[in-house]
Amino acid sequence: MRLRVLIASIISVVALGAATSAYASSSPSASPSSGGAGVAPGPGPRSTTDHPVVQGYTAKIKNGVAYAPSYAPAAVQKMIWAGDKIRLKPYCYAGGHGRWNDSCYDCSGTVSYVLHAAGLINESMDSSDMMGWGQGGRGHWVTIYTNPDHAFIQIAGIRLDTSAYQDPNPAPGSGPRWRPDVTSSSGFSSRHPSGL
Repeated sequence: MRLRVLIASIISVVALGAATSAYASSSPSASPSSGGAGVAPGPGPRSTTDHPVVQGYTAKIKNGVAYAPSYAPAAVQKMIWAGDKIRLKPYCYAGGHGRWNDSCYDCSGTVSYVLHAAGLINESMDSSDMMGWGQGGRGHWVTIYTNPDHAFIQIAGIRLDTSAYQDPNPAPGSGPRWRPDVTSSSGFSSRHPSGL
């Protein structure tokens, strides 16, 4: 009888240990994007030529191409990939306002193009219109900087802009180009899409 009780006790301890180990290895963990709720994001999409991805929360520029962060919301990734599609287009006044797929883009046409790609707008806006769009202030993932004369967009730590302002190594040509984020946005209103 004692042997039977001892064997049953050993089996119970082993089973409890295995269950605890299995629970610990599958339990969620907190991350910066989970708000400490204990749920880490998945690995995100795979990187492809059309949809380049870099692991983490911050976009990267490699040879002029923007790589979307793997942990970014889908809308943010779509904006970055849309910016990649027009990053070599030349600048022209009113470009991107008559049609989405234009031969050239101006500053607000560029911003409108990426917002449209994420499903956030249906019609292009000029920079003055953008001053009242969305919510005021900087967003977590996306911020539009705008005034009556110019607009550009910061997405996941990089910016898409037709101006080379504060770009230490500007890409050749005019028009939309990926650039480092600005250190000063003086003279611009900041707006962001709701939730981003």
